[in-house]
Amino acid sequence: MIDRIKDRVMQEAQYIYETHSTIRKTAQIYGVSKSTVHNDISKSLEKLEYDLYLSLKEILQENFKQKHIRGGKATKEKYMSNNRGNG
Repeated sequence: MIDRIKDRVMQEAQYIYETHSTIRKTAQIYGVSKSTVHNDISKSLEKLEYDLYLSLKEILQENFKQKHIRGGKATKEKYMSNNRGNG
């Protein structure tokens, strides 16, 4: 694996580990696609740092369980901000 890619994988992994960030947010921070982050974490990291991979797997599973809640909150905020000027 190319050193540049290894560095990116480790930076993304460390960021998610420290912040419990989502794949989408991590992709925005590092300027790559969600697919890239997902592949980096689920495939490349497993080969590089297996223990860190297992830790991140738990974090990402927790994020997945909460995603419907975050989506509902985002939708509510969107409609609340749209209705403020219409009253």
